[in-house]
Amino acid sequence: MALPTVNPTTTKAWKALQNHFESVKDVKMKALFAGDKNRANAFTIQWEDFYVDFSKNRITEETFKLLLELADEVKLKEAIQSYYSGDIINQTENRAVLHTALRGKKTETVLVDGQNVMPEIFEVKSKMEVFTNDIINGKRTGYTGKAFTDVVNIGIGGSDLGPAMVVESLQYYKNHLNTHFVSNVDGDHVNEVIKKLNPETTLFVIVSKTFTTQETLSNAMTIKAWFLKNGAEQDVAKHFVAVSTNIEKVKAFGIDASNIFPMWNWVGGRFSLWSAVGLTISLAVGFNHFDSLLKGANKMDTHFKNEDFERNIPVVLALIGVWYNNFFKAESEAVIAYSQYLNQFATYLQQGIMESNGKSIDRNGQRVNYETGTLIWGEPGTNAQHAFFQLIHQGTKLIPADFIGFAESLYGNKDHQDKLISNYLAQTEALLNGKTEESVLEELKNQNLSQEEIEAVLPFKVFEGNKPTNSIFIKKLTPESLGSLIAMYEHKIFVQGIIWNIFSYDQFGVELGKQLASKILNEFDFNTTANHDGSTQNLLEFYKKIR
Repeated sequence: MALPTVNPTTTKAWKALQNHFESVKDVKMKALFAGDKNRANAFTIQWEDFYVDFSKNRITEETFKLLLELADEVKLKEAIQSYYSGDIINQTENRAVLHTALRGKKTETVLVDGQNVMPEIFEVKSKMEVFTNDIINGKRTGYTGKAFTDVVNIGIGGSDLGPAMVVESLQYYKNHLNTHFVSNVDGDHVNEVIKKLNPETTLFVIVSKTFTTQETLSNAMTIKAWFLKNGAEQDVAKHFVAVSTNIEKVKAFGIDASNIFPMWNWVGGRFSLWSAVGLTISLAVGFNHFDSLLKGANKMDTHFKNEDFERNIPVVLALIGVWYNNFFKAESEAVIAYSQYLNQFATYLQQGIMESNGKSIDRNGQRVNYETGTLIWGEPGTNAQHAFFQLIHQGTKLIPADFIGFAESLYGNKDHQDKLISNYLAQTEALLNGKTEESVLEELKNQNLSQEEIEAVLPFKVFEGNKPTNSIFIKKLTPESLGSLIAMYEHKIFVQGIIWNIFSYDQFGVELGKQLASKILNEFDFNTTANHDGSTQNLLEFYKKIR
């Protein structure tokens, strides 16, 4: 069943939201809280270990009601059914979208082209478990018989960002293996990594669905050449494994067929960490923790699939995002995680969200006449407070923000955790309330400043407040809670794609630059010249002179 193709701007709810926006666009959230003592409870969802407070948003009960009506009018329920049923919802590439199946239960039935894919998924998981345990326990060794000490993940995009983010986020749970990630085709990157490694004790995981990705294959060949300075060609099979569908190319590289972990075309790269693409995660934290990550995601999948929209965390967050993007014309969203472990989380979400919903053609093949994907950015708090919070607090742009925090620290340092979470809470309160001219005036008077000095500095210390935030509070950062958190954002992407009537699971926009790069690369070594614009031609000639 194809996805519905409803232009959201033609719905009754969208038109009602436009009218409603005019009446509430200047509403003060402080006034909303003052007028409804139960507001925080009404706009909070508690689920498992998650406490999601969306009350600090420029929404009223009427706003929320109309957003829910919009979800119904664009046939979100039917779309969710297609999402989970193996229907070809990635229509431009003629593929199903089933990363949710990767974390499903063994007893489930998920059909692709009439075949249940769950047995194959669990066969690969079993292979990952055995391989992981053999590497960690030292049963599998390098070509000199030494146990592995380091693992290098070679991939780019979804074959790098997801595993790298999760390994960073779960480093508290890591074992003795050191993990490294090589992604950029920049030769300095790969050389900085391998100069720290011992070829006798390093395992390389090459992740490339087609085994033709330029960056990944360039890095893999460079690393193989470095390895062969010490080991022999037959030793490659002990040190290199692949996650790919291109069996012949992988074998030609020198990788043993038993060390190839399959991928499926119904899993997009940016949603692939749940598959064998997550092998480096499994190696870094152990298969049991990797499996817990999957279980956490599966719990969120079940919540998203079954919960009523008004209590459905991904749906609610997606609708609020549409409210700001399409009615307030807010172009970006900040994701602020109050955990240093989530240092790469916003970077990971940039690909997930911007590659999925950065589209200008709707599912009918027509150019959209409304805004689609948002810009995503962020850094961990409290670092972020000392970097870009000035812009959010006192800048001219409206920047909705998600605040993610954990009630328990992993090392149990209560003093640090209390300080961390006090900042988390204080920032959302400050963004809500701001600081009035009256309170600033009183503060300045208490500093015994002259009237002239007070008047000079007064306007610069006023905060207008009324800045929206979602507070996502989780009991503790565990593999399971991280899995749920990642899946929550994945489903938010899906909901917004449905509302905007776009295809979220292709990424043709990344292809043009790659094609042109291949042509230009040929011009470096062969004195051929394509028809370039004046600027590109000059830059090309400049580079060729000094290379």
